[in-house]
Amino acid sequence: MRRVSVDIGGTFTDCFVVWDGKYIEAKALTTHHNLALGFNEALGKAYRDLGLELEEILAQVDSVRYATTLGTNALIEHKGPRIGMLVTAGYEATVPLSRARGYGEGLDILGQQDLPNAQRPDPLVLPHMIRGVRERVDFQGDLVMPLDENDVRAQIRELVDRGAEIIVVALVNSVVNPAHEQRIEEILLEEYPSHLLGAIPVVLSHQVAGRKGEYVRASSAIVDGYLHSTMYHALSALEQNLRAHRYEQPMLVIHNSGGMAQLNSTDALQTIHSGPVSGIGASEHLAMQCGLGNVVATDMGGTSYDIGIVVEGGIKHYDFNPVIDRWLVSVPMVHLVTLGSGGGSIASYDRMYDTVKCGPESAGSDPGPACYDRGGMRPTVTDADLLLGYLDPQNYAGGSIPLNPRRAAAAVEDTLCDELDCSVIEAALLIREKVDDNMANGLFTELRARGYDPKDFTMLAYGGNGPLHCCGIAQNLSIDKILAPPFSSVFSAVGAGNLHQLHIHETSLYMVLYDSNSRRLFDDYVRFNDIVADLKERGTQDLLRQGMAREDIHHSLELDMRYGNQLVQTTAVIPRHEVRGPADVLAIIEQFSEDYGKRFGKGSQAPEAGIRINTIRVAAFVRHETVQFEDIKPLPAERRKSPPPPSSTRTCHFVGHAGAFETPVWSRAAIEPGMQIAGPAIIASEVTTFLVNPGWNFVAARQGASWFLRA
Repeated sequence: MRRVSVDIGGTFTDCFVVWDGKYIEAKALTTHHNLALGFNEALGKAYRDLGLELEEILAQVDSVRYATTLGTNALIEHKGPRIGMLVTAGYEATVPLSRARGYGEGLDILGQQDLPNAQRPDPLVLPHMIRGVRERVDFQGDLVMPLDENDVRAQIRELVDRGAEIIVVALVNSVVNPAHEQRIEEILLEEYPSHLLGAIPVVLSHQVAGRKGEYVRASSAIVDGYLHSTMYHALSALEQNLRAHRYEQPMLVIHNSGGMAQLNSTDALQTIHSGPVSGIGASEHLAMQCGLGNVVATDMGGTSYDIGIVVEGGIKHYDFNPVIDRWLVSVPMVHLVTLGSGGGSIASYDRMYDTVKCGPESAGSDPGPACYDRGGMRPTVTDADLLLGYLDPQNYAGGSIPLNPRRAAAAVEDTLCDELDCSVIEAALLIREKVDDNMANGLFTELRARGYDPKDFTMLAYGGNGPLHCCGIAQNLSIDKILAPPFSSVFSAVGAGNLHQLHIHETSLYMVLYDSNSRRLFDDYVRFNDIVADLKERGTQDLLRQGMAREDIHHSLELDMRYGNQLVQTTAVIPRHEVRGPADVLAIIEQFSEDYGKRFGKGSQAPEAGIRINTIRVAAFVRHETVQFEDIKPLPAERRKSPPPPSSTRTCHFVGHAGAFETPVWSRAAIEPGMQIAGPAIIASEVTTFLVNPGWNFVAARQGASWFLRA
């Protein structure tokens, strides 16, 4: 297997190369003005280890896979085109009203409890850029009012005159009958043919989201349209860079559904959070292969801290209506929580509470933390880590980024010391304590909200800063086991290389499996089977277009079900994809009852209210060869070995401990599997730093994995 996988983050571009059984990891600063430059630099470090040239690698690899936060950043920064929108006449206010509570989406709990004072997000489409067209289709897809094509042409011209750069079409009930949306696309191309300079892209809502729910489907299409140009140009530039260096295969893009596809089969909305989702995919793969049981995946990079849960058996949590930035959308996405806590998180004085505040604003890669000596003037978490002695100024990021302690000290002193009446070291300890507390609180809230006890989980700490902060986070949660997985600094890039090509198609409907009034079971088997077959074929055709063989394509079937008119839906994975009689219907009901009972407690099932299906969802996928992890469980205590003498010592300060510690420092390359080191200690590598707090033990495992065990 020869493969290149890349995770382009807000601060660093991570690269993982698999070359005939050899695994190589490399990092470089993200070059936001041209992502290809950061990619070439990171890959350059990898191919130098192989003794090859860039063209030699790209000409021989079987695939290049990209995960990126580019879309997330563009949405947060509000950098997008002017959108024009066509809706069914009479529904022009659906998006601005946003269900009357939409401006609470994306706020924290306190913000959602005080909606009258909540600040609305700046709209992605302005109200005067929304136009109604005369047409109507009912909930079953039957025609009520034909499309007035003259009206459509007039509305399109008015939107273009007002400066629309992209047209989003979201008509009522278009998921059950998309004919009018499709005809509007044809009319737009007739008015503004693609060969004309300035031709306008069009986004149809039924192609972006296949479920009912007018507002969430419209907002999904808006977000997709808003990111379309940014993602198209950035990813096209990456693909052109590959072509220029003799790579001839299609470029693959990671999706937030936990799969991937070629660029020409990817919507912009599917790339949101694809980097963190790749890390969760790698966590699932590692947990299943090595028998780790319940794991909580934590990815601390330069900009954010991402949390994902994988329970025993490899079951992932999905969001089917996730909130992206401040917008509720309708797209199946692997569930994760993102906090604005990373190495680049900016520290400031919190005047209200007379303490330190960390994040969510980040210094990013340009100018970066003050210690990068690139013009940054505000203190960050990385500056605090440097001042506390954890980082080597001469060998940070393998020596590619020399750090300036004087700049870090000046930034901390100017911003915090006078306000808090403390020394630079005391201020740095406050920064460290605050950021670790923020991440621990986010982790605790996520686990407890889903009914889990943190003590039942192994914490996976990865990302460039994960092993540096993991002990401080875990000791606040009574977590006793932390695993820095193999290739921890580029673990999300490892995950990008392990995902399968996958497409998810779904449709909303009203299908009663059990009618409690008439006490009848569902018997329209042809309707159910035809819908499933259609969704399967759509996914199959997606993969066939990408060159996959039909015999390699597999499918999984999921049903969103609920009792009666309950608002809560439960997703059931159905092993049998055809319904041929009452026994098959009862098997579906039994599967739903079992899943419902696991989620809400045995005895909570309510079949007397009736049972119905709201969504049918089919995932079509092709499995690919994956990276294999070795057995990484720590050796028993009696079989562990002592480490060699440390290479040096460093003066370090730790939260909760008075005075300084003369802390021994080892090179990660000198630590063999089975060796144990008692904290405080530092184990340094070219790509990350492993900090062992007092009261913890570091135990080396195979394949570069490392355990932190509470003493």
